[in-house]
Amino acid sequence: MFASNPLSLSVPEPAFESWLRDGGYLEILDQKTSELHRLSAPPTTTTSTPTDSPTAATPSLFFFSIFSHIGTLLSLFTLNPFAKLTTEDFSGQTPSWTHGFIGFFDSYSFPSSTDQARLRVHENVKRYARNYASLFVLFFACSLYQMPLALLGLLSSLALWDAFRFYGDQWGLHQYPLVRMSLVRIAQCATAIILLYSNVPMAIFSALAVGYAVVVLHASFRKLTPAKQPGRGR
Repeated sequence: MFASNPLSLSVPEPAFESWLRDGGYLEILDQKTSELHRLSAPPTTTTSTPTDSPTAATPSLFFFSIFSHIGTLLSLFTLNPFAKLTTEDFSGQTPSWTHGFIGFFDSYSFPSSTDQARLRVHENVKRYARNYASLFVLFFACSLYQMPLALLGLLSSLALWDAFRFYGDQWGLHQYPLVRMSLVRIAQCATAIILLYSNVPMAIFSALAVGYAVVVLHASFRKLTPAKQPGRGR
């Protein structure tokens, strides 16, 4: 038996994980979650009788793995990827699209558990918030391209408010607050009617649905990496 070291420190698990996250050692936290799940998984060896085939347990283990992966994949869509997102995450520089955001083939792996998927989603969304926002704008532009009526309705709404601001300054409506407020309400009703009948809400919903799926899948499959990565191949 080894004697206990009086100089050793016992750090609580939440405090250690917080230190890893604050220190930028996210890849260690990701690997630690995978190791904990692997150690807590039930052993795959089974006792077999003389009449059993050596590969009798293989189909059951295969289907158990498939259902486990399906359950983890379905649990991704119950997460809130924006739970820890703040406005400060949009103020920094946009990570590189090739090396940072997309990465390489070994930059992806299936999350071993729901806890690892949750960890990856929350951390990757904070890191790649500007990339995901750019993708949403791209998806929305593609939706408008596929729906010309929605694009026309959106441009009409923008033109309506621009004309209201221009003529409001020309006519001096700021001197007549009651008249200006009435015209604002009329413009709001007209904008709602234009957007509704031009299917702009459908274009926004399509962009949000596709963007949400891309965010959840990419953030959960993308491995956590150090905050500052050295150059590849150096």
